[in-house]
Amino acid sequence: MNFLKIVFLFCLMPIFAQADIGVKEITLKNGMRVLVKEDHRSPVAVSMVWYRAGSLDEVNGKTGVAHVLEHMMFKGTKTTKPGEYSEIIAAAGGRENAFTGADYTAYFQRLEKSKLPISMKMEADRMQNLVITEEEFKKEINVVMEERRWRTDDKPKAQVNELFNSLIFRAHPYGRPIVGWMNDLENMTYEDAIEWYKMWYSPSNAILVVAGDVDTEEVFAKARKYFGKISAYQIAKRKPQFEPKQNGSRRAILKAPGKLPYIQMGYPAPTLGKDGIKNKKEVFALEVLVGILSGTSSSRLNQNLVRKTSRAIDVGAGYSMLSRGGQSTFEMYATPSEKVSVVDLEKYLKLELKNIIDNGVTDIELNRVITSVVAGEVYQKDSVFGAVMQIGQLETMGYSHKIADVYIDNIKKVTSKDIQGVIKKYFHDDALTIVTLDPQPLDKNKIPKGRPHAR
Repeated sequence: MNFLKIVFLFCLMPIFAQADIGVKEITLKNGMRVLVKEDHRSPVAVSMVWYRAGSLDEVNGKTGVAHVLEHMMFKGTKTTKPGEYSEIIAAAGGRENAFTGADYTAYFQRLEKSKLPISMKMEADRMQNLVITEEEFKKEINVVMEERRWRTDDKPKAQVNELFNSLIFRAHPYGRPIVGWMNDLENMTYEDAIEWYKMWYSPSNAILVVAGDVDTEEVFAKARKYFGKISAYQIAKRKPQFEPKQNGSRRAILKAPGKLPYIQMGYPAPTLGKDGIKNKKEVFALEVLVGILSGTSSSRLNQNLVRKTSRAIDVGAGYSMLSRGGQSTFEMYATPSEKVSVVDLEKYLKLELKNIIDNGVTDIELNRVITSVVAGEVYQKDSVFGAVMQIGQLETMGYSHKIADVYIDNIKKVTSKDIQGVIKKYFHDDALTIVTLDPQPLDKNKIPKGRPHAR
């Protein structure tokens, strides 16, 4: 099981590359949506159930409960025992897992096409018949705490990122870690997990996405059979949540054991409107800027700060143009070389932005980004799982999967002037948040606090 942060979209550009080819949709009487994409190149089917419920919907004191419930979804129903779900999928020759993000929680199975009804039947079962006992909860909450220790508490860069998010999002839920604060996990009860399940796991708050060597009408029939009879209930009304304007730079220093310093800096950034129009020109300019700065060996940050000057050991940038919560950030991060301070590295990163303002970007750079997007399309078309991910993410966040059709066209329209404009508008010191790592001596005898979890 896994948890995901708001994804830096340029790193996942192929998600947009899968064009809308033959996606069919119905809505069941209980409000559950079903989307199907046929792909007959291999006898495989991928099924995913997406719930529009993630850490975005949590409240203080119960952070991490979305991820905890994801774990508990494998702990049995009225007719199955703990762990039996995974055993049945494995016996059918399939693979399954789940993940929790800020905007959603998703459960997926990859099976030989004739076995698809097995996963649909079992997903429908745990949507309505999940059993959460205190005994199983106590076991699993310890697993989640170990996962937090492994992913965050034992990793200085992850701690920097967690602190950065809590600084740049002072009011918005995106400032809270998806895995939850440790104190909340330590005090969480099985009643909290039951409450979350009853609050959000209604079929009217879920989307089923199926892709692969399937017949659309047969999938719709199975969806009606297994999910259509589940009673829907009223979902809690979500109130708008927006981060107040930042009116001054925010800085923090994190002291943690490590070999080298590290810096993460960023600015609040707009997202694409749910109608696909709001801020469209700006968000695509920011999207291209990520590709100009980072992502390949020939990108600016790597060329200018790593290869040519050896000012940094590694460097990168990230931005997500989509979010259910309507908030995003544009970030840069780097590990300085041994003789370079984080103070100087901050200046060098800012100089890269200033250089674009002063001189723009070249046609060669713009064409490189376009080439990268097109290449992603070629690779993505070979992935049935990628198609399900694309459709599910977009639809669950409130976008239409059809916006993928115009993604490349909008990337191609971005000009050097557009990129200069968004840097001038959004990247100024009053909107800057910076967290630096001050590495402390390493204890060679220290045992890591946590360990990875794999079902």
